[in-house]
Amino acid sequence: MAGSSTSDGPSDWRRLNQANWDERTRVHLGPRGYDLSSQRAGLGRLDAIVGAEIGDVSGLNILHLQCHLGDDSIALAQRGAARVVGVDFSPPALEAARSLAAECGVTNTRFVLSDVLETPSAIPEEAGAFDLVFTAWGTITWLPDLDAWATAIAFALRPGGAFYFADMHPVAWVFDDGGIAAPGFPGWRYPYFEPGPVPIDNPTDYMDTSAELANLQTIEFPHSLAEILGALRRAGLQLDWLHEHPRLVWKPFEGSVRDADGMWTWPDRPWLPLSLSLRAVKP
Repeated sequence: MAGSSTSDGPSDWRRLNQANWDERTRVHLGPRGYDLSSQRAGLGRLDAIVGAEIGDVSGLNILHLQCHLGDDSIALAQRGAARVVGVDFSPPALEAARSLAAECGVTNTRFVLSDVLETPSAIPEEAGAFDLVFTAWGTITWLPDLDAWATAIAFALRPGGAFYFADMHPVAWVFDDGGIAAPGFPGWRYPYFEPGPVPIDNPTDYMDTSAELANLQTIEFPHSLAEILGALRRAGLQLDWLHEHPRLVWKPFEGSVRDADGMWTWPDRPWLPLSLSLRAVKP
């Protein structure tokens, strides 16, 4: 998240963000990228937060929004899902997802090229077809319109179906190493009540910090907790539960340390939430 502002305008958000993620695909498939050994071994491992919360997915039809390399899509299939449909806007990422599924011998996945906000028009035949919509880690910060996002989720769910979401906590967005206040600790940088867009120049990657991205310019959109919950409510979903966690799947700040589960957390005490997760149900 650290970096200086770009000179490109926010109207270029989709073009800039897709170019960035197209390039990240190559990095994430490299030796310092994603660990795909669990999928290749057929184990279906998920991160510690999602794995503990998502529950039994056996026999479920699952829609995975913003699936990137499809590693979690494949893990869900390996955990017993009846079928998994992954949606992402990056052609190289979906090519990698299909290749990984074939390598793993997973035949009940399908990957669809679409902006997540255009999901209903990309898969119109799938209206009300899913028991679970899943999206996790580094997702809504790339979206300017959470009402369209929530509408896509409600479109896909059958009555009684559930939405599972995990991501960086909106409070954690406020802080950044660029506003550092003390060694090992971030300082505030992005006001919580200013919705964005936020133009960012960042040549590094969150997985492989040695990689230098040519498409370094992105546009991100911070969303408050009230905005997230309000969008889901307006789409007709009912909150089942919400959890806050003092840890995250990627390293948010320079002073962050790994815990026993391989998650990144505060170096001493759980000062503020770093991530949140929730489950909402379509009546």
